[in-house]
Amino acid sequence: MRELDETLPSTFTSEGSKAHGVHPRDLYAWRDSGQIIELSRGVFRRTDAPPASYPDMIAVAHRSPRAVVCCISAAAIHDLTDEMPAATQIAVPTKSHTPVIAYPPVKVFRFGEASFELGLTSFEAGPGEPVRVYDGARTVVDLMRFRKRLGEQIAHSALHRYLRTSGSRAALLLDYAEVLGVFGPMRAALDVATAQ
Repeated sequence: MRELDETLPSTFTSEGSKAHGVHPRDLYAWRDSGQIIELSRGVFRRTDAPPASYPDMIAVAHRSPRAVVCCISAAAIHDLTDEMPAATQIAVPTKSHTPVIAYPPVKVFRFGEASFELGLTSFEAGPGEPVRVYDGARTVVDLMRFRKRLGEQIAHSALHRYLRTSGSRAALLLDYAEVLGVFGPMRAALDVATAQ
């Protein structure tokens, strides 16, 4: 069996290992010997890599590179909720292929192409491993857009927590809400939240 390739990053795909000249036989021998773990089908992580805060999100990002962490999953990252969804919530553009990922479980939302990258940022899911996520303001507006589906309480709680963070911008919430078609509900919720 070949030694674990030191040039492989902390997390890599089977395709990425092929590019490093790793034969599938060696890849699965490393997995079976405990030198790497399989996070998701075709996505592996070195056991000697620094611990990752969000390994499931790293796996999803490798399986669907265009996807963006959204809604309650994004709210948890931004500390806008104490909820943790059973499945990682990701957004993909409306006309793109829907990723089929059995593990880790995912819930896919389809967002319009024109506003797909609105509020796009990234966070470090593991040391040196950025994952795409919507910023706090976009997350609050998305929760307001999907409040009937995800829960009014989650949307309003996230709004209150967002407004208490340093650097929160009510005007940005309204700008995003206008683009995303929820200006009225966002404005009403903001009026109530700032009146308290």
